[in-house]
Amino acid sequence: MHPVAPTRVTYAAFEAPGWGVGEVWLDGDRVVQAEHPRPRQVAQSLKRHPLADRMRDWFAGAEDDFLDVELELDGCTPFQLAAVEALRRVPRGEVVTYGELAVLAGSPGAARAIGTLCATNRFAVIVPCHRVVSASGIGGYGLLGEEYKRRLLRLDGVPWPAT
Repeated sequence: MHPVAPTRVTYAAFEAPGWGVGEVWLDGDRVVQAEHPRPRQVAQSLKRHPLADRMRDWFAGAEDDFLDVELELDGCTPFQLAAVEALRRVPRGEVVTYGELAVLAGSPGAARAIGTLCATNRFAVIVPCHRVVSASGIGGYGLLGEEYKRRLLRLDGVPWPAT
């Protein structure tokens, strides 16, 4: 393992009102972290990068599953790797519960661990934790909140509350 000296790339999701500016941190072509855009965040300088362009386009409504994007997952447990892989395969327009994702990851009964994984997700929409909902409702979305999660689900074509 080599020391990571990531490159910060910003993307502006202004084509979709209210999203703002997000960041992607890269070690070569491998994503170390990808942050959701925030309306009040200001881009110091927007660096062009193909992944940043894809993120911007996704927030403008383009379909992209990001499955070809390599993630820095060093230090993840086998369970975390399985859960990330399973979650990345939940298609746009669909949601799963924490318990269902645990089953898909091969660990029935690990719904709480899935919740922890989602709460610490550092890959924004590349690992689409917004597609994981509670069995009794939408579930949380950290500091960004439930309304942000609802907006992401609507962007995915999932009306919430589900009908």
